Amino acid sequence: MIRIASLCAAALLACTPIAAAAKTEPGATPAQTVATLVRGQPVTIAGVVDRVTDEDEFILRDATGTVRVYVGPNFVPAAAGETVTVSGRVDDDRSLEIYATAIVRADGTRVELPHRY
Repeated sequence: MIRIASLCAAALLACTPIAAAAKTEPGATPAQTVATLVRGQPVTIAGVVDRVTDEDEFILRDATGTVRVYVGPNFVPAAAGETVTVSGRVDDDRSLEIYATAIVRADGTRVELPHRY
């Protein structure tokens, strides 16, 4: 009976927006934090949009700190205060910054961020 309940719970979880947020960038380690970011490495990180600093950039905050997220040449697809999961790569030649390739919003909507340059 416990096994059936566990399987049912796992099946239900797979259909929720949380499962969509769990998709990671190839090579990225899920559940990273600002404090554990490594320059030049793929990343998937969850946090809150602290503030939008430009039409194509925002500051992401988690329990360990903040990081700038660049989405250009696209517009920021989230608002300040919104919880998001960001996938991309940590820049290796500037101050700590993530070049995002996708963002999953709190409602489970996945926004792909193509880079056309």
